[in-house]
Amino acid sequence: MNKKHKKKLGRSKPPNFSGQHFMHNKKLVNEIVNRAHIKSNEVVMDLGAGKGALTMALNKKALRVLAVEYDGKLINSLKRKAMEEENIKVIHQDIRSIYLPNEPFVVVSNIPYAITTPIMKMLLGNPSSAFQRGCIVMEKGAAKRFTSAYVKDAYVLTWKMWFDIHYIKGISKVNFSPPPKVDAGLIKITRKKKPLIAYKHAKTFRGLAQYGMRYPNAPAESVLRNIFTAPQMKHLKRNLNLDEGATITSLNK
Repeated sequence: MNKKHKKKLGRSKPPNFSGQHFMHNKKLVNEIVNRAHIKSNEVVMDLGAGKGALTMALNKKALRVLAVEYDGKLINSLKRKAMEEENIKVIHQDIRSIYLPNEPFVVVSNIPYAITTPIMKMLLGNPSSAFQRGCIVMEKGAAKRFTSAYVKDAYVLTWKMWFDIHYIKGISKVNFSPPPKVDAGLIKITRKKKPLIAYKHAKTFRGLAQYGMRYPNAPAESVLRNIFTAPQMKHLKRNLNLDEGATITSLNK
């Protein structure tokens, strides 16, 4: 595991599990696993494994499944289910404090609603990580926000430089126990074969995105002219195919 991806959890802030909703529809579970197109040589993480519905289905496809669960009421049951499965490793830890694998891995999860954004930042915030792709179930509003053509958050804009994020379908709340107050959404994440920004420039671009997103509806050219020289702007316009009047939010495409 890679210590660079360690996320420390403050002692004064215990994990919030109010967002746990377990899928009980086996047909839906199998659909999600099938959409992930897991290969027999792949490592898969199930973040917030809960009662193990996805974990056990993934076990039939993957080389190894890393099932992460913190809730003490669930972990023993999960370990018993995985006891005779050599390719399942149960990790009793808060999702936000795990080490991500050094080797290429996939995420297929029904993540806790309460910590959706921190999980996404953990997976997508560092383009040099070994994360390759994912099928993730989350609160529908978050799924729509992360996949919208209109981007209002700088961190979402930076993710889209290195990953394609697509909204696959809505999932009714009746498929969960206990049922949440809102419906869920399934998103699919795929690492771009050719990133829009080189990984080595991630930190610089993140700062640029944070600056630019202060003026999301302003013409990108006028905002960028406050940062770049005239020759640099000429180079940018040519490489980005920047249209007249294109806004900062349009640069994710």
